[in-house]
Amino acid sequence: MLDNHIYNLLLQATEEHKSLWRIKNEYKKDAGNCEVCRMFWEKVEKNKEDLASELTELIKNHLKQ
Repeated sequence: MLDNHIYNLLLQATEEHKSLWRIKNEYKKDAGNCEVCRMFWEKVEKNKEDLASELTELIKNHLKQ
């Protein structure tokens, strides 16, 4: 059985990946020609990718133990 904090990491990783998918496949497209909004979504996309990678590493490290 997983510890609650590992479950929380898994749950958060799922949420970050869902959010990242929406940004890549919907939000940037919906921003249309608004360059300011597109730049915002690109910044958020990068932050989400970094966070998802960090969560993945944390999860891997905990599951090795």
